[in-house]
Order: sequence, then structure tokens, then C-alpha cells
Amino acid sequence: MRMTVHWAARLGRPRLVFLAAALALSLGPLSAQPVPAASSLPSLGDVDGMTLADERRLGDRIARDIYRDPDYLDDPLLGDYLQRLWQPLLAAARSRGEISPELAERMAWELMISRDRRVNAFALPGGYFGVHLGLIGVTDNSAELASVLAHELAHVSQRHIARMLSRQDRMAPWVLGAMILGALAARSNVDAANAAIVGSQAVAAQTQLNFSRDMEREADRIGFTVLTGAGFEGEGFVSMFEKLQQASRLNDDGAFPYLRSHPLTSERMADMRARLPQGGPGGASGPLVSRDPAAPSPVNQGILNLSLPSDGKLPAAVLPPAGLHALMAARARVLAENGPDRLRAWMASGQGAQARPGDRYAAAWSAHRLGQPEVAERLARQLRNEVDADVAWVADALWMEVVMAPGLQRTAAQQAELARLRDLKLAAGDRASLLLGAQAAMATGEPRPAASRLQTWVVNRPGDALAWQSLGAVYRLQGQTLRAVRADAEAHVAMRDYAGAQERLRAAQSLPAAQRAADPVEMAVVDARLRDVQALLRQAEQAERDSR
Repeated sequence: MRMTVHWAARLGRPRLVFLAAALALSLGPLSAQPVPAASSLPSLGDVDGMTLADERRLGDRIARDIYRDPDYLDDPLLGDYLQRLWQPLLAAARSRGEISPELAERMAWELMISRDRRVNAFALPGGYFGVHLGLIGVTDNSAELASVLAHELAHVSQRHIARMLSRQDRMAPWVLGAMILGALAARSNVDAANAAIVGSQAVAAQTQLNFSRDMEREADRIGFTVLTGAGFEGEGFVSMFEKLQQASRLNDDGAFPYLRSHPLTSERMADMRARLPQGGPGGASGPLVSRDPAAPSPVNQGILNLSLPSDGKLPAAVLPPAGLHALMAARARVLAENGPDRLRAWMASGQGAQARPGDRYAAAWSAHRLGQPEVAERLARQLRNEVDADVAWVADALWMEVVMAPGLQRTAAQQAELARLRDLKLAAGDRASLLLGAQAAMATGEPRPAASRLQTWVVNRPGDALAWQSLGAVYRLQGQTLRAVRADAEAHVAMRDYAGAQERLRAAQSLPAAQRAADPVEMAVVDARLRDVQALLRQAEQAERDSR
């Protein structure tokens, strides 16, 4: 494969432009070179001049700008679903020695979602990974989606990105980062960005950052063992390859960037087929993880947790129930679509008596996005009555989202049901339920329980920007302006926007004296956090100066 990073322009509006091309600005053509096996890798702190700290800093700088881009999407439901695939993969890689304790601690291992409807995924320096909504929407099951994540994980665990960047000895990592940020800054002017890309020496030969064939084969092999070790069927790797190959034969319209960035070969596909157990899925090389769809599945809650039992095997029932993927794929497809014609088509096709759960979900979510709350509520209510028990919570969440639409006048029964589900969601332990419960708490005019739960959440997960934003909204509804402004500042810190955080903390210090005096403890926290943020800002500015 080659690594493509494309946070795309969509619907004719200027958006974040070719990050891959920005990376390629400093890279000449890359020849295929052998890559040492994992057992012979050099120490993590040194990859031909690019240290682990260098790589992480480069990734952090890229991530900071991705957070600010309009195509960046923090959808709690999809985010939790991806984490239910991602965390078992990380744990399996750790248990097999692909991720050392140092690498686990120092890399970000963070997934980012793009609204782009094209089929793509990518890895960035420092352990950041991107997933397009189009990839989620086109996959048929969780194993196919997990196979792509496992492959990209292998690129990072083997430090392919750092090795590749280190080969370009004419430019230091900070120069590469500056060029990436320059391309990001050009997103408001696509013509200027394209001119910069065309004018680069690297794009004369290629417009993407290319992994060598050896790196691709290694990522396939390691990705496959990580996928099956996490409990997913290895068939997912093969069926995903077949799906992509079929797409490449039928069209080349740019809808599948993954086909260009990850070129498939008959050799690689045959290798993956040969690795399937002879007894079929679940054979001698089958999953370590038992599948109990009724059991809860842990999700990442802002802190990477790769601890394993003493026997090295994963705990049972960490994989999502089979019916969940169809609903999440439907959500991804609708979120990625901005053309009303397709949304109307999905809304119509999902209203039939024989509609499948995924189609019903897409119909309800399409009606919601089209501003037809009554139709959306009716379809969501139907879905609640049709889905299996192990995914009923997803149908409940959809119903809550559509019933809280501004244009819907809730009946007394709907209000009572919303309050019931609100309390259930706030009591749950997952991120999506908490944030949805907080939204329902505000919609029903009872924010106090949400404030308490969100406070506990952000104490343990201070990097959750959306949770801080929700907490700020809850505080405002309660009339606690000082706390609301501080929560806004913490959201900026979580997105590494230290200048924005400083501005909000100074705004908190400038509130009327009565508001500041009413909460002296919070005011002391504001003062302390301002000093912390100013120190972080100075460090960031010093790093920028040092790079010049």
C-alpha cells in the first residue's frame, strides 16, 4: 500500500486539501527497499535520525490543524463503534509484541473521522489514524473495517512512516511539518494549494507518500495476525481486498482513493487467502475472543488501556454484536451525504414493511437531516420495535436524537420516554451514552445530573474536547458562566489550541466581580490553568522558533 492522507474538499467548497501531497512536497520518488523484520528493528528512540519524540511532535502538529478543519467529525456513536474495533486490535498487537510498552505510551493511537464520503483510511506520524465515513459506509461487516484499521496500525507499529521520512535526509522533520502546515493553511484557496503541489519536485513523480512493497507486505502479514488475534475473522481481510479489487475494475472516478494509495496485487491477495484456517472461519487459528452479543463491550474512554491478563489472551465479549455494523454503516453513509436527492431516496426506500434495520436507520436519519422530524420519529420508533435486543440501545439513541430535533413538538408521552432514556444513558459507562444523555438533560430542562456525570468524566479524561464543550453548555444552562467559560478553555486545550484556551481563560478573569466572587475555588482553578496554558503556549512558540 501507499499511505494517502486526504482531508478532502467536498461539495465544491474549499476544504482541507491534499495532506498527502503536502507530505510529498519534501519526498522524492521512493524506491522499494527491504524492511527489517519486527525482531530486528532498531530501538524505538532512533530511526535513522528521526526519534520517536520527533515523530510524535510532527503528528501532533498535523492533528492540531485537523481538529480545526470543518471535515473533522467527532460523532460519539461512530467514535465508540470504531473504538470497539480499535481497542481489541491494539491489545492484540501489544500481546504479540508488535507494540512495545514504550511505543504504546509515547504514540497517540488516536482515530480521527473525516466527513469525506470517499473510501479511504490513512496513518499519520506519531500514531494518528484517519477514517473516512465512506470507508465505514462501504464495508459489510466489522471484520472488513477492522482489517483496514489493522493494516494501518501495522504501519505505525513497525515505524514505517518514520523510516520513510528518515530516508529524505535533505529535510529535517520540522521542515516537513512546516510544509504540511503550509498546505493546511492553503485550504481556503484550492488553486493556490494545487499550484504549490504541482510546483513541488516530488509531485513530478508522485502525489502521495508511498510505502514500499516490502512495507506493504509486512503490514498485511502483521495486520492479519493482529486482526485474528483480536478475535475478528480473517475472512474480513480477504473480503475487503476483493471488494476493493472489484471497485477498481468497475470504476476509477476517485471515489476509492484507497485503491490508489493501497494498490492491490494478486500476490498480496493470494497471501491473505492462504492465511485463512483450513477449517474455515473460527478454525484452528480462530479467534481468541468469544462472541457474546448480550454482554457489554468496553470502548476507549480517552485513555489508552492495553493491559492484558496474565495468560496474554483478551477478555471475552469485547467485539461488537453482528447487527451493529449495518446500523453504523448506515449512519456513516447518511452523515457523509449532503445531496438532498440521495437522502430522499434513502428515506423512501427505508419505509417499506420489509426494510432491513440498516435501511430503516438510514431512512430515519435521512429524514432527520432533511428537516422532517415527524417522519424521522416514526421511522426511528419502528426501528426500535424491529431490531434485536443486542443493538436496541442504538435504536434508542437514534430515537432520542430525532425526538430532540428543534422542529418537533414533543407529546407528553415522548417527553416522558425521553426522560426515561436520559436517565439510562447518563447512568451508562460509555462516552456516546453520556453525551447523548447530557443533550437530553438539557432538552428536558434538568441539567444538574448531566453536570455531575460530565464533571467526573472530564476529570478522568481531560483530553475529551466534546465532553468539555457539553459540560460548558450544561453550566450555561445552570447560569454558571465562570465554569462554562473555563470548560470552553479546556476544550481548546484538548484540541491543542493553546492560544484559544488562553483567550477564554482571560475572558473568565474579566467576568464581573460578582460572578468571580461567587465561586472562588473555580476562580483559583482558572488562574492556575491560565499559567499552565501560557507555559504550553510558550513551549509551542519556542518549538516553532527552533524549527526555523
